[in-house]
Amino acid sequence: MDAGLIYIASALLIGLGALGTAIGFGLLGGRLLEGTARQPELAPMLQGKMFLMAGLLDAVPMIGVGIAMYLIFAVA
Repeated sequence: MDAGLIYIASALLIGLGALGTAIGFGLLGGRLLEGTARQPELAPMLQGKMFLMAGLLDAVPMIGVGIAMYLIFAVA
């Protein structure tokens, strides 16, 4: 395989993973604010669930970086 294509694929993997996570965080934060504005008494519960989802969203770019490093160092 051509090493240049592997580098491009790795860059796309990391970049699109980070972009998707950023969009997800934006949507998550917006929904948290909407829910808190509608029912302020549920704010602590919603915030806890938001932090749980934020942790799961953070796993996506970390997995992408791991796969990209595998592609760069093991395959190339």
